[in-house]
Amino acid sequence: MASTSAMFTALSGMTANARSLDVVGNNIANVNTTAFKSNRVLFSTQFSRTLSLGTAPSDTSGGTNPGQIGMGVNVAGTQRSFTGGTISATGDSRDLAIEGDGFFIVNRGGDQLYTRAGAFRTSATNDLVSVSGERLRGWTVDENFNVVQGTLVDLNIPLGAMTIAQPTGTTRFAGNLNASGLLPTRGSSISLLGSPGNGLRAVAGANPAPGAGNVLEMTTRLVDVEDPAAPGSGTRLFSAGQFLSFESVEKGGKTLPPARLAIEDSTTIGDWSDFMAAIFGITTATGANPDGRQPGVGLDASTGVLTIVGNTGTVNDLSIDASDIRLLDSSGAMVRSPLTIDKTAAADGESVRTTFIVYDSLGTPVSADLSMVLDGRSDSGTTWRYYVESADDSDLSRFVASGVVGFDTRGQLSTPDPIRVTIDRAGTGAATPLTFDLDLAGGAGNVTSLTDTTSAIAATFADGSPIGTLIAYAVGQDGVIIGSFTNGLTRTIGQVALAKFPNAEGLADVGGNMFRVGPNSGTPVVAQPQSMGAGRLVGGALELSNVDLSQEFINMILASTGYSASSRVIRTTDELIQQLLVLGR
Repeated sequence: MASTSAMFTALSGMTANARSLDVVGNNIANVNTTAFKSNRVLFSTQFSRTLSLGTAPSDTSGGTNPGQIGMGVNVAGTQRSFTGGTISATGDSRDLAIEGDGFFIVNRGGDQLYTRAGAFRTSATNDLVSVSGERLRGWTVDENFNVVQGTLVDLNIPLGAMTIAQPTGTTRFAGNLNASGLLPTRGSSISLLGSPGNGLRAVAGANPAPGAGNVLEMTTRLVDVEDPAAPGSGTRLFSAGQFLSFESVEKGGKTLPPARLAIEDSTTIGDWSDFMAAIFGITTATGANPDGRQPGVGLDASTGVLTIVGNTGTVNDLSIDASDIRLLDSSGAMVRSPLTIDKTAAADGESVRTTFIVYDSLGTPVSADLSMVLDGRSDSGTTWRYYVESADDSDLSRFVASGVVGFDTRGQLSTPDPIRVTIDRAGTGAATPLTFDLDLAGGAGNVTSLTDTTSAIAATFADGSPIGTLIAYAVGQDGVIIGSFTNGLTRTIGQVALAKFPNAEGLADVGGNMFRVGPNSGTPVVAQPQSMGAGRLVGGALELSNVDLSQEFINMILASTGYSASSRVIRTTDELIQQLLVLGR
């Protein structure tokens, strides 16, 4: 006799296979969805109608098995496959793919979600966001660009807004110093006179008055200096409120920057002498020159002649014309050229100078000169004296540093330690002092001292930089975000964090390629890429869907066959019922 139970059993089969087709259809529909994870449906039997539980074996019987008739099929559940999809290169460094089991962590309105889709872009507020606007989370950096792993934050890439500068720490030089050059014998010698053949002198009644036999002393005030154009008249050459201006003075063929000395009632000849030594970059740290004269600005008190003695080396030779020293009134207008200049000796000796640029903590370029002057020759090699000057040193003196370096008999540097240089930056807003090293022996080249026709050196490398703006970024395998700046610097500006779950299949799909923690997913472990089994990041690539179309087509055929077969059972049962009704007519 036909049974309606068969119809309901077949109906359960149709329903289950229809759900299987739903899953297959969803998988196929998402075959091109970034990082999509395919599903499969699993069936289980419904309860069975038990006709007999069976019997146990006995002396007369071998026992019987249960007699049961199944009542159909259930959809037991679905399983998501989190096997990795193919990593496909996109050529866009902003795209990210995970090679491993981790998940990107994103923020959707305060709700923390997880995704494998890494097509992130910067928003109008420079946040890294997904296609649907969720913000990517990770770790930020401190003021020294070190990643601070702690609380997760929304990652922000301030393109066009972040600016940095780097102070110089090392400058390297290369070149050769002519070992056979002329040894120095003297520095330049320039006399400052009131008139040809006559020095300056104090007026009668000067306070303080020069000592017996002296016409001028270092303590004499400038306002007490007599005008050489009117000797014996008591007319003063200088007045308080005026300026002594030095312009177009040359040192080794290089024009020095202009400088002014403000004449006050208390300004002395000694102040004037110190001022000139400072602006000309003359140092007394070298000791006396080979001719026995001491570098600096001296005064012959008996004649009133001021004498400027420079350092040795042709690059230190001073050239001053009478028109280079000007007396200005309080408004800056020229009054006259008050002095007569007599240059009695020019500096000599093999030397070379190079100008280079360093940067302070604000990225301000600071110009400096390195001069090398042959100091001596012996059986152990040559020695050279270095002079470092900078017009950008914030104090009055342009002189910065001086010392001696040695070269052996093969012309190689025998004192390889870098030269430590300190430039004062007070009042500039930058960190002061600016301290850096001059490296004559490092890098691809170095400074030698071999026989040549001339000496030549140049700066080949400096690690400082001016201000730069963030223009691009890239993400490494460890999730570290490296920013590229217009000044050539690169800095760490953040790090992408990944989440690893004990049971990723327990995550709940909330749509849009997003998942949230499910009851059976376990608590996520937040880790940096390449640790804790989270996998590594691949920049410039996206993870493709892991749908296997051939398998899905097979599943579709099986589901279709199962559905058709179940419908055939209903049809057959209906035919049997119809035959039964015919018998009853």
